[in-house]
Amino acid sequence: MRQKWVLATGNQGKVKEMSELLNSFSIDVLPQSHFDVQDVPETGTTFVENAIIKARHAAKITGLPAIADDSGLEVDFLNGQPGIYSARFAGEGATDRDNIDLLLSKLEGVGKAHRTARFQCVLVYMRHALDPTPIICQGTWEGEIIETMQGENGFGYDPTFWVESEQCTSAQLSKQRKSELSHRGRALAMLVAQLQEQLG
Repeated sequence: MRQKWVLATGNQGKVKEMSELLNSFSIDVLPQSHFDVQDVPETGTTFVENAIIKARHAAKITGLPAIADDSGLEVDFLNGQPGIYSARFAGEGATDRDNIDLLLSKLEGVGKAHRTARFQCVLVYMRHALDPTPIICQGTWEGEIIETMQGENGFGYDPTFWVESEQCTSAQLSKQRKSELSHRGRALAMLVAQLQEQLG
């Protein structure tokens, strides 16, 4: 019998990605919007705290196991900013372009050696809202911030995130290659490995 899990996001791309990965476990992943679950305020100070807040909220309202992720960009020169504020770096309601423009302005005149950065993704799986031992997986993707945007794929900071091994930005990678390399892809692979142990 197939199980239903809720994914604490409204992002259809994330829902599709997760559905494909968990399909072999006889698990159907549904977005929280399917259950009319509203976004919960992300009041944590770390990716882990925010992911747990989102997963617990979705599990509590739906009564189903829940998965949530919190992810963002850390730039070393900016002491880890934008970090947990990546999606709203330029303020509430900021567009991807607003956030990129602010990031590039803060790095103006900074040399290549000091533009190191990484994407972080923390994935949390909770069996129920009171789960005392959620599965927590963290994926990291190292790169650097270039001075001008390149590429049309992806979203967020992808057009400015240079991937040295591929000699292009994240926004110039194919969807498949990005999922192989990315912070979210790595966190998802860890989650699937842990679920295989638990679910057999």
